[in-house]
Amino acid sequence: MKNIVLTLLCLITLNSCMNNFNSTQKQEVAVFKGQQVTGVTVSDKGRIFANFPRWRKGVENSVVEVVEEGKPKAFPNPKWNSWTLGDPTSENVFVAVQSVVAFENNLYVLDTRNPLFNGVIENPRVFMFDLLTNEHIKTFILQEGTFHKDSYINDLRIDKKRGKIYLTDSGHAGLVVVDLKLGTSFRVLNDHNSTLAETDFLNFSGSKWVNTVHSDGIALDTKNDLLYYHALTGYSLYAVSTDILAKGNQKEIEDDVKFIMKTSAPDGMIFDEMGNLYLGDLEYNKIMKVNPVEGAIETFYEGEDVRWADTFSIYKDTLYYTNSRINEANDNIDNLSFTINKLNIK
Repeated sequence: MKNIVLTLLCLITLNSCMNNFNSTQKQEVAVFKGQQVTGVTVSDKGRIFANFPRWRKGVENSVVEVVEEGKPKAFPNPKWNSWTLGDPTSENVFVAVQSVVAFENNLYVLDTRNPLFNGVIENPRVFMFDLLTNEHIKTFILQEGTFHKDSYINDLRIDKKRGKIYLTDSGHAGLVVVDLKLGTSFRVLNDHNSTLAETDFLNFSGSKWVNTVHSDGIALDTKNDLLYYHALTGYSLYAVSTDILAKGNQKEIEDDVKFIMKTSAPDGMIFDEMGNLYLGDLEYNKIMKVNPVEGAIETFYEGEDVRWADTFSIYKDTLYYTNSRINEANDNIDNLSFTINKLNIK
């Protein structure tokens, strides 16, 4: 009888733990029907921004601020978001935005300049906006030789200590480093084994999503001065010293690349203040929590409300993520809904 009671208590405790684990106060922040959101970022003031890549026709806005009741408002204004396929480009217009990152009082908007994945039509760039005024203050245009015709500059992180922007290229494997002060740029780890995709498909409930996506997710560990990166169609996490990366010596950078561990296939990645790395498990509708130092990985959250966790942002112990549903989307996404959600991490 005593053993039966102990067994029942263990089962009850386990069931309680599982319930607590998967009810981490997930809340829906915004819903976009027929508009595929990929990026989300939350500023130090709690302002929420999102972006919509130009992977097909019908993109209403490239960049929005999510305001009252989850409604999108064109950022910084409708004119910046007015470009459509076939229009001539100009300096102050978004063409094919893939990522937005708020850092301190600025918003950095990454424009691939590669609409419909048909090839780069002009130099990829990062637009910088002052969030105190919402004014455009600077544009970092990638220099010739730092990108290829088939480049798809994917995500970025800001390194204040070294005055650099780090970017991944998921179309043509490699990383790009931009100097925040000078505006100059250089390319590293071009077609390196650590930036190349490891496979040309992912599995989703028995069906294959066929694509080859190179260096994609990127995360900056400011405590240990390391930049982490990961191919989207791949299962290996790598890191490189930001001290060495910032110097630009190609051989030193390649020699310093460290294989960290095997993980799930993710898209975006982000560190919290405690040194935990959050990344998605795209194939199994999960968000994973990684301790890179110990090489430990665990499921942080899972369920049908994780549908290709694309990009992460952290604000006041809350993890924001987008459901871009890339494996479910086809040419016509009019009836699909894409969301921004948030989870407590403490």
